[in-house]
Amino acid sequence: MNGSAESTRLALIVIDMINTYDHEDAERLVPSARRVVPVLVDLISRAREADVPVIYANDNFGVWRSHHGELVDTALAGRHANLIEPIKPDDDSLFVVKARHSIFYETPLTYLLWKLRVQHVVLCGQVTEQCVLYSALDAHIRHLTVTVPQNAVASIHPHLEAAALEMMDRDMGAQIVAAKEVDFTPPSR
Repeated sequence: MNGSAESTRLALIVIDMINTYDHEDAERLVPSARRVVPVLVDLISRAREADVPVIYANDNFGVWRSHHGELVDTALAGRHANLIEPIKPDDDSLFVVKARHSIFYETPLTYLLWKLRVQHVVLCGQVTEQCVLYSALDAHIRHLTVTVPQNAVASIHPHLEAAALEMMDRDMGAQIVAAKEVDFTPPSR
């Protein structure tokens, strides 16, 4: 994924936020998700306004015949639809269905980022100490620049979230910032 500074492009990747919250640990996750949804609304809106690709990378929850529309509809029909409605994908959003923790594992995301000429990913969503952490590592391995807005990620275990953010910073060179610090303006040529 090498390219000139002029071709460097940013993408916002929303991880696992299309969720029915009917899984183990969901009740511990919901308060954290509730806290980040307004932050995600702003991030997604700013990315769209700047013409930055918004990519949803979402678990299929073991429903192997599902597609992104079905996942969104199922989540919107669930008891926590208020967490989905404000951040649901629009018609321009891209969607990658995943089955494991990393957004890259056995998905077409690496190829999609290459086609979009993306070299810098902003990772947000849930769960910080699981899918966000493993995705940041896989992005780092692929020589992508990684930014994680710490107030735009949700966790089940706050102490593990803190450790995961520190690992992403120290071990992967991720930029850990506040969401308002994410700059979606393209680099000047």
